[in-house]
Amino acid sequence: MNATQQAVLHQHLHQFANLSEADMQLADPFWQVRHMARPDLFTFTNSVCRQLGFVLKGFFRVYYVDPRTEQEHNMYFLAEHTFLTSLKGLLTQTTCPYLIEALEDCELLVIDYERLLQLYAQSHAWERFGRLLAEQYFMINQSRSESLLTQTAEERYVDLLDNHPDILNRVSLGHISSYLGIKGPSLSRIRAQVARR
Repeated sequence: MNATQQAVLHQHLHQFANLSEADMQLADPFWQVRHMARPDLFTFTNSVCRQLGFVLKGFFRVYYVDPRTEQEHNMYFLAEHTFLTSLKGLLTQTTCPYLIEALEDCELLVIDYERLLQLYAQSHAWERFGRLLAEQYFMINQSRSESLLTQTAEERYVDLLDNHPDILNRVSLGHISSYLGIKGPSLSRIRAQVARR
């Protein structure tokens, strides 16, 4: 990890969990740089996730494949300065039913779960980080479930653009349709309606 990467990570850790410089330095030796090319996978179907990643550069999708139809369903997207993992798989060290794929060439900092456990034992601040990470992933999943139940596809599209303003330049329309739970022609109609506003 070079000085620039370290500075970005430290800034985000401080904002995210109010970690002190001393707490962050505890973890510095444990973070490793990982480069991923499109379409490399961060997690594989039915594999155990053993790392937490911090995205320095790039864009990812989290998706699952319906075993009956082999159709892919995008659950959500993750961009720069977010933490990337299969949280349930990481915490339980059990297999994960979905995949995390790089949609661009990506650069991450990764830390092994065993190292995180060491940090939790050493520092209450790192324990707080773990709680906040779990809360963040819970909110992401809860918001996603609620959006599918309570929002129209157009409302989900507008929210997606609000959360990822540059997504149309980074992700195929097929991936966006999959995320919204609609077919391509419906997405074209929604895009036209939103553009007219």
